[in-house]
Amino acid sequence: MQIEIIDKKNQDISADCEIVVVVDENIEHRFIKDKKLLEKLNFEAKQDSTCFLAESARLYVGAKNLEHDAIRRAMGAAIMALTSYSFKTLKTSLYISQDVEHSTRAMAEGFLLGSYKFDNYKSKKSKSKIEKIYISTESYNKSIKFNLPSLTSAIQTAKVISKATNTVRDIVNTTPHDFTPKSMAKRAYKLANKYGLEYNILNSDALKEQKMEAMLAVGRASIHKPLLVQLSHKPKNPVATISLVGKGLTYDSGGLSLKPSDYMVTMKQDKSGASAVFGIMQAVAALNLPIEVHGFLAMAENMVDGSAFKPDDVLTAKNGTTIEVRNTDAEGRLVLADALSYAQQEVKSDYIFDFATLTGACVVALGHYTSGLMGHSSSLKHSLFEAANKSGELVGSLPFNDYLQKLIKSEVADVCNISSSRYGGAITAALFLDRFIEKENKDKWMHIDIAGPAYVEEKWAYNPFGASGAGVRLMLSWMENLIVKEKGKNGS
Repeated sequence: MQIEIIDKKNQDISADCEIVVVVDENIEHRFIKDKKLLEKLNFEAKQDSTCFLAESARLYVGAKNLEHDAIRRAMGAAIMALTSYSFKTLKTSLYISQDVEHSTRAMAEGFLLGSYKFDNYKSKKSKSKIEKIYISTESYNKSIKFNLPSLTSAIQTAKVISKATNTVRDIVNTTPHDFTPKSMAKRAYKLANKYGLEYNILNSDALKEQKMEAMLAVGRASIHKPLLVQLSHKPKNPVATISLVGKGLTYDSGGLSLKPSDYMVTMKQDKSGASAVFGIMQAVAALNLPIEVHGFLAMAENMVDGSAFKPDDVLTAKNGTTIEVRNTDAEGRLVLADALSYAQQEVKSDYIFDFATLTGACVVALGHYTSGLMGHSSSLKHSLFEAANKSGELVGSLPFNDYLQKLIKSEVADVCNISSSRYGGAITAALFLDRFIEKENKDKWMHIDIAGPAYVEEKWAYNPFGASGAGVRLMLSWMENLIVKEKGKNGS
């Protein structure tokens, strides 16, 4: 599906169907050509509500305002509503706020993310007939100034970021039988070759050499052995260096602390963290951002056989910390403990982010659609909130406190892999990870628990059933803000 800016009035563009956004329920606006009919149909132009008028070949969709995500959601709702029709071409006008480029990107992202489908396992595929979407330069708000090249550039950026997000959706939606640690290694190798990224892989023997006992323990009962994949984007004169670490459990049975059968369903989503890092690296490389970025994909499968690690085991992580295992289903933090230690050993970074579907407790705290931010730096959290507002992803902050530290105390090792309380589980998991962050890196690190939004079994906003690609747009938005900030410091 192509998206093209056309420097013409909407009425002068030929297309099979027109998308009209009703902003703030304002059916008096000059763009509304079917006011009387909409009133007869009692159309309430609430956010994401749609009304298709076959006589005029117009689809009306509601948006509460012209903010980025309101428009992104409206365009997503529109494209979802129209994919079942036989239209090949669509047209719409510009619905932008003062932040012209990000508003235009939001429109394009709504179309590209909303049109995503995963039907790899369907015997009959349902392909959308929509081939092209034209966006007229006729703007909803006449007072906003813009130039055509900036709009075209914004759409190109939206295409790259949406493609990366949809790649992550594909990976997460793929079944555990068809996607193993080796599958991620192969994808990473292809990505490295395509964009000239540096590529390195640690197999089981290399993990042993690196003394990554925690990660090895998690994966040792599976026929698909654990791997740690590193991808690196190294431009000349980078404005900053960033390390991204992703939890990549291609399947999580819970190990000997076996999950109930209904909790095992959807556990293909447990690779969402590493998948998000993969998608971010894809977009960073495609956009050739002036940031040095290292992605660490910690891949394993948590299964059961005679060699499985057990409750009561004591593991020694890469940084020398001993871990008492009291629940083998708290395995993601074990994988991340070693991966974070390795990432800090290999790269001296200005910022360190980890992404993981780590805890159900985070979903309890923040709901299905919001990622949890945990770390020591208030300024880093604030910068991620700013990025979230532009990207359309939702984030919430969960605070560290000294009283929760004692809940992961162990009597037989340095730390326990689960809390002694059922409360505050998302925070205590992050506090466990904090044990593996070097002192000089405490304020550079942020843990992002994406358990809520990464995989939802219902349609929401511009996300269909299943994987959402959570983390990709958030981090790309944050990186863009960082570039502006750092270039501003240098006066360039």
